[in-house]
Amino acid sequence: MKFILGTKGKMTTVYTEEGRAFAATIVVAAPNTVTQIKSTEKEGYTAVQVGAGDTKEGRVNKAQFGHAKGKALKHFREMRPRAAMRGGDVVADFPEVGSTIDVSVFAVGDKVTVSAVSKGKGFQGVVKRHGFHGGPRSHGQKHSERSPGSIGGGGGRAGGRVAKGMRMAGRMGSDRVSVRNLSILQVLPETGELVISGAVPGRRGTLVEIRGSEATLRQAQDKK
Repeated sequence: MKFILGTKGKMTTVYTEEGRAFAATIVVAAPNTVTQIKSTEKEGYTAVQVGAGDTKEGRVNKAQFGHAKGKALKHFREMRPRAAMRGGDVVADFPEVGSTIDVSVFAVGDKVTVSAVSKGKGFQGVVKRHGFHGGPRSHGQKHSERSPGSIGGGGGRAGGRVAKGMRMAGRMGSDRVSVRNLSILQVLPETGELVISGAVPGRRGTLVEIRGSEATLRQAQDKK
């Protein structure tokens, strides 16, 4: 099973043997503990639940502490194989409860999907949030450089109300974002780090979920 939880680190540049330079993100992924295997017969769906991030025992309630078999884990996440979500056969071999998953499950060249919560940017206007160009700077107008323009009220197309889905100012960021088809450039088991091509959502220290793509899982199955 190619799935692990980690925290986002700094960005760097990685050079290949051919001399190509790749912008990359370092993800620190300490070994994850498998805390539960969910089955169709009992829970109604197939998934693997893992826990990661050591914390103080006093910060974990008794239910979580007992569920993790006496380990104070900070984060819990589930991984559902896409084939199982579509009602087909499970593509990955599930590990046993209590076993650990580390970065060695990945290999250089694997394609992965990385999910995390993006940086929060607060309340933003339409120019920053949606890329509006703003109003003209001439022809007698002022104070309209970053205004949104008409929102279609006053008995127009929506009958005197603002149409649903209208792009306006509002809260920006702090959304769950998934970036697909990123490549594993380096696997460093001695430090528990993965070097992933491109940018990863979130700030430094953000919890990220790294899962192998379906193509990578099929290749692993074919090799077996």
